[in-house]
Amino acid sequence: MADSDQVVDLTNCDREPIHELGAIQPFGFLLALSTDWLIRRASANIDQFFGVEADELLGGSAIPLFGERAVHTLRNRLAMLRGPDSVERMFGLTLPNGRRMDFALHMIGDLIIVEGEDSSDEVATDAGSAIRAMMARLDATDDGAAFYREGARQVRALTGFDRVMVYRFDRDGSGEVVAEAARAGIGSFLDLRYPASDIPQQARKLYVRTPFRIIADVEADPVPILPRLDERGAAIDLSLSVLRSVSPIHIEYLRNMGVGASLSISIIAGGQLWGLFACHHYSARRPSFERRSIAELFGQMFALKLESRERRELQAYETRARASSDRLLAAVAGDATLLDNPDWLAAMLRETVPCDGIAIWVDGKCSHSGLTPPPDAFPALVRRLNAMAAGRIFATDRLAETLASAEAYGDVAAGMLAIPISRSPRDYVLLFRQEMVRTVKWAGDPHKPAQLGPNGPRLTPRKSFELWSQEVRGRATPFSASEIRIAEMLRVSMIEVVLRLSDDAQEERRRFSERQELLIAELNHRVRNILSLIRGLVRQSLDPQADTRSTISLLEGRIESLARAHDQITQDNWSAAPLRRLIETEAAAYLAGKSQRLVCAGPGVLLLPHAFSTLALVFHELMTNSAKYGALSDSGSVLVEWQLDDEGDLQIEWRERGGPAVQPPKRQGFGTTIIQRSIPYDLGGKAEVRYALTGLEADFCIPARHVVADDPARTPAAAVGITSDSEVPRDVLTGAALLVEDSLIIAMDAEDILVRLGAARVVTAASIRQAQQEIDRDAFEIAVLDVNLGNETSLSIADALRAKAVPYVFATGYGEQLRLPPEHEGVQVIQKPYTLASLAYALGQALRPR
Repeated sequence: MADSDQVVDLTNCDREPIHELGAIQPFGFLLALSTDWLIRRASANIDQFFGVEADELLGGSAIPLFGERAVHTLRNRLAMLRGPDSVERMFGLTLPNGRRMDFALHMIGDLIIVEGEDSSDEVATDAGSAIRAMMARLDATDDGAAFYREGARQVRALTGFDRVMVYRFDRDGSGEVVAEAARAGIGSFLDLRYPASDIPQQARKLYVRTPFRIIADVEADPVPILPRLDERGAAIDLSLSVLRSVSPIHIEYLRNMGVGASLSISIIAGGQLWGLFACHHYSARRPSFERRSIAELFGQMFALKLESRERRELQAYETRARASSDRLLAAVAGDATLLDNPDWLAAMLRETVPCDGIAIWVDGKCSHSGLTPPPDAFPALVRRLNAMAAGRIFATDRLAETLASAEAYGDVAAGMLAIPISRSPRDYVLLFRQEMVRTVKWAGDPHKPAQLGPNGPRLTPRKSFELWSQEVRGRATPFSASEIRIAEMLRVSMIEVVLRLSDDAQEERRRFSERQELLIAELNHRVRNILSLIRGLVRQSLDPQADTRSTISLLEGRIESLARAHDQITQDNWSAAPLRRLIETEAAAYLAGKSQRLVCAGPGVLLLPHAFSTLALVFHELMTNSAKYGALSDSGSVLVEWQLDDEGDLQIEWRERGGPAVQPPKRQGFGTTIIQRSIPYDLGGKAEVRYALTGLEADFCIPARHVVADDPARTPAAAVGITSDSEVPRDVLTGAALLVEDSLIIAMDAEDILVRLGAARVVTAASIRQAQQEIDRDAFEIAVLDVNLGNETSLSIADALRAKAVPYVFATGYGEQLRLPPEHEGVQVIQKPYTLASLAYALGQALRPR
């Protein structure tokens, strides 16, 4: 035997096969069965549950033990196992011997593993109600600390353990108690850290595979599984066992802490072991299997909530950082000399990746700003980076571990993030963080070695868990994964900027030209489709029997419906948009303040752009017909209901009630054709219209390929408000109006609308120079400025109008993507195409006294 004073490394614990200890805890039994339910292995305590010794059961059938009814239930649950780490649970099964038992069921290879324990007499818990209430309390927390604290409180209330801790793993594998709920009088472990060696690697892997673990009684003797080895000499794999016995080293660890029972629930976020709910009791304790299962489910829900919170925080940071980096790159792309200005670059980069200093190494020359290494240290630092980084982002919170000479300036540049911005020779933007001196509170000295002890050639875990403080020097605040992702984005973008100015710029320009040609081709395709669609609408809307004004009004309504649909699609970057918003937007023109006349009911669903545009026309025609002849023309109402069927198809029902008696049309007009044929023709769906006497009825089926389930976490965009022309006031203007618009046809349309709104005259300009001349020679009541005038913008005209105190509004075809400078924020913006209602509203707001 080794000398008792021999010093060993705690990482030896990592080699212990804790999943193959061949024993279980004594509060239950285990049977390993073949697929035909013959008993191949049994725990030695099986006689305590069935009155038959293990040796007598081996090789026999398990069916008489469990009874036909229980076996039927177990087999059904066996069929529900999904995935290699799946475990099924059953509660309160009555066996032939009269005992009520809870079971856990899983498979290892070709073995069916059945574990059982006596059912608890406590009243069964409504798992659904309990979890909902617990989740509600979590959702009510304001910040991360309160969230962790509430999680610990909920687990303690559920399990009854003396102490419940939320234990979070750090990057180095050590863990910190970030929240605690404990019985009074037993002290606190809050904020204590534990070294990585306290939880060996194989234990961490099992925490991912089996998220729940209980040790009901530290002093209980483990029960062996017979036979210990199978015919191939292999021990049974108990990785997924709920009764698996415990490593002697871990038992000794718990005894050293004075713990009588423990329970752990894994917190797995993003597929990684984030931490644990670590529960301690100072005597034996075994919550019922059902209550333990609820606690496990709570742990999974807690992890999902945690992941969602962290993702929202990361997304908010990345959105801010990307906006800052976009501004930086736009500036550098326009003026490459800014890369030689470290003060400017440092100010910009600090908004993206917080740092204390920055250095720019280009062509062997260095410029720097803020807290950085001394100038003579950079050549060695860059050589080290060239030898190892291979053109990739490199980040460290302790630079001295990478370059020994960095110890000399570790107080001002302890951490570094290196961003390569060229290919060969390598140039860098280097971000530095200063030393962050902090005190870490350890639960015992993490560096104190273990010694061989009573377990023979095994380790004796440390016995001291008293507070041990350590001052950490030479380290900076680590660069987070999100900061490194942003830095990688900056790297790619900066390289593109630098390449435009290098010998490789020609190749990059060629690729850009190809991308541009592809974009132009796609744009040309879409514009041609739009023009063809409008031409079709014009031709089909012509009715020899209708007067010109009615025809124009009908055509305008259809084109505006397509424009509104386009606006709603582009609000989310040409992605799917909500069905409910489409319907409410189309109804707005007819309902005004009587929104109760339209009832929409259905789950949140999104329509892909092509389907959205098609349904916009269909619902526009339905609303128009209803307003003219149907329920909305009288005091009736419209009910629109939708749902997804089993195939994922979207079923929509339109029902009108309370309007005038319905008569089938004598002829089929273009509007009726749109309603009946658009969905089958354009989307491959179905459409059926019935002219019931009590009100028009229509049923539509949209194939699943055009439909996307809505994300509850998505912030819904507001419906596009519209107003009927009959509701628009005609005395908005009284004087002269300036219209700056570079398209003659669009300008003529806008002039007509401005005159209809009361303008005494309209002066039109197509360029900045022409507009400036008009401003110098004339006085205007209001101005309408198209933002984009070919290769220039109308912002300078807006500045001139502000100087003369002339109100103005902007017009644009860019939709929600338009971003105005700060001095023009709050100015009314009209979305093209111009309409009487949108211009009237915007001009009225601009002319309103301040």
